[in-house]
Amino acid sequence: MTTALAALLVLGALLLPNTLPGVEPRSFTRIPAEAVVGAVVVLGLPRRPRLIAAVLYGLGLTALTAVNLLDMGFNEYLGRGFNAALDWDLLPDAQAYVEDTLGGGVATAVAVGAVVLVLLLAVVMVLATVRLSDLLVRHRPRAARGALIAGTVWITCSALGLTLFGGPIASERAAGALRVHAQRTVESLRDEAAFAQEAKADTFGNTPPDQLLPDLRGKDMIFTFIESYGRSAIEDPVMAPGVDRTLDTRTKALAKAGFHARSGWLTSATYGGSSWLGHSTTMSGLWIDNQRRYRTVSAGDHLTLTKAFQKSGAWDTVGVMPGVQKGWPEEKWYGLDKLYDAFDLGYQGPKFSWSTMPDQYALEAFQKQVHGRKRDKPLMSFVILTSSHQPWAPIPKTVGWDELGDGSVFDAIQKAGNKASDVITDTTKSREEYGKSIQYSVTSLTQWLERYGTDDTVLVFLGDHQPIARVSGERASRDVPVSIVAKDPKVLDKVAGWNWTEGLKPDRDAPVWKMSSFRDRFLKAFGSTPHPSG
Repeated sequence: MTTALAALLVLGALLLPNTLPGVEPRSFTRIPAEAVVGAVVVLGLPRRPRLIAAVLYGLGLTALTAVNLLDMGFNEYLGRGFNAALDWDLLPDAQAYVEDTLGGGVATAVAVGAVVLVLLLAVVMVLATVRLSDLLVRHRPRAARGALIAGTVWITCSALGLTLFGGPIASERAAGALRVHAQRTVESLRDEAAFAQEAKADTFGNTPPDQLLPDLRGKDMIFTFIESYGRSAIEDPVMAPGVDRTLDTRTKALAKAGFHARSGWLTSATYGGSSWLGHSTTMSGLWIDNQRRYRTVSAGDHLTLTKAFQKSGAWDTVGVMPGVQKGWPEEKWYGLDKLYDAFDLGYQGPKFSWSTMPDQYALEAFQKQVHGRKRDKPLMSFVILTSSHQPWAPIPKTVGWDELGDGSVFDAIQKAGNKASDVITDTTKSREEYGKSIQYSVTSLTQWLERYGTDDTVLVFLGDHQPIARVSGERASRDVPVSIVAKDPKVLDKVAGWNWTEGLKPDRDAPVWKMSSFRDRFLKAFGSTPHPSG
């Protein structure tokens, strides 16, 4: 019985897929080449080298299983596999997310449990491979014949392309997985060096201050990202009806207040998370799709769109980031004169899962502390809204703007909302609540614009990325909506050549640009003169 379990454990590790949908019985009806090769190696080695080989084989299977499990998680949430060269930095962020969502005790238990699980898996896997190697040696003649037969069958099935249950009988799944991860790591390291050179070149790097954004001088400029606001919110049959209704309603309300909008699509550099990659890609004009690229560019002097406003000398520049709860050195790279983080906005109400405060409160605090104050120069604001961050439970509700106070009004709303644990485990519920969170964020932002916008206000708002894969859907695009809103018709005339859709909801066939193209298009549209550097 123990030997059978050891064999099942080893075969299971060798055939384990790296996606959750792939974990089904037919995936394990294969002949793994790695098992045949392992048996041949064990049979040909003396006792001590054989023991060492068995232990190393067991540890290799442990690493393979861990990587496959990480792939499952990354595919489920970020729509891509795990990258050993880039993604270790994301694990602390994942723990912080669990802590904010489910509590510190759960986060600690999950982290400790993961470490214990890997150690336990390593012990069990090594014991299994050692036991099987001893068994093969004890029955050497029979094992040798079995290995020969298995090898012959594997070669025959591979040569003839024989399949079973829709897949090849001859498997090299484990070797293929390790090969893919090795290639991914090598490519990432090469990319880092190439990107460092790319980031030095900048179309507007040497543009004089007086030639930056001349056609926006005197305007109150606001760039706002709405967390996880993706194309699926507008087109998915579960989320779209409510979101589209909100966009139509808010378009009409803005038009009544004198504002008009144009909307299109941008293809985000990230998916399901790592919002800062979307922010930095949009503002830098570079494709920043991993943490190393982000670190490289944010440590340099590549001109961001926000910094172009600062460099011009014609605007004061501020950042409003309720999601920032620790030191944020990127403030300088973004060209922000002042940053208002989670602790600067005076909020005394409850957290809404990961989000430190409701978007409506953050916008009102922005108005009172920053936007509504008299100043010598117009203002450029960089605002990151967080209420539509997963797990979308509990979700704030819009209250009267004059009732916001210090945020305590949200106590009862937070207590009456859904529990994060209930929504996380239910895909349908997650999709429904995600849609509601987008409606809330869009409504909060556009109501704020109605209430406080002026003839000189120009608002650009967009999503940073699509929501996680199980919410956005199988093979969902990476597109996010982007809108520009203004009262002054001259502003929208400048982007007429973009062929964007009128209103806040982009048509399905509206132009789709890479997110990294937005900076240069925006700078050129509003009169900036290219002077390359690098």
